[in-house]
Amino acid sequence: MVRTMKTSSSKRPKPDEARREHRFDYRKSRPNRFAPQMEGRAVAIVRDPDVASVFGSSESVNSLLRSVINALPKGARA
Repeated sequence: MVRTMKTSSSKRPKPDEARREHRFDYRKSRPNRFAPQMEGRAVAIVRDPDVASVFGSSESVNSLLRSVINALPKGARA
């Protein structure tokens, strides 16, 4: 005989009933102070899973891309 544990949905809090410490007061928020430093410098790129399995870090991807850029003829660079 297999016993299963009963789960009661009545014990779970509703999504709009978050705990007080989990509520965020957006009136106290401030702009990101690092945003001006990063403006125009960083670009986020999402790697496909097959590429991510070969390149585990952004440094390895950047290293390969730099070698490809150096191998391109001068006129082919953007």
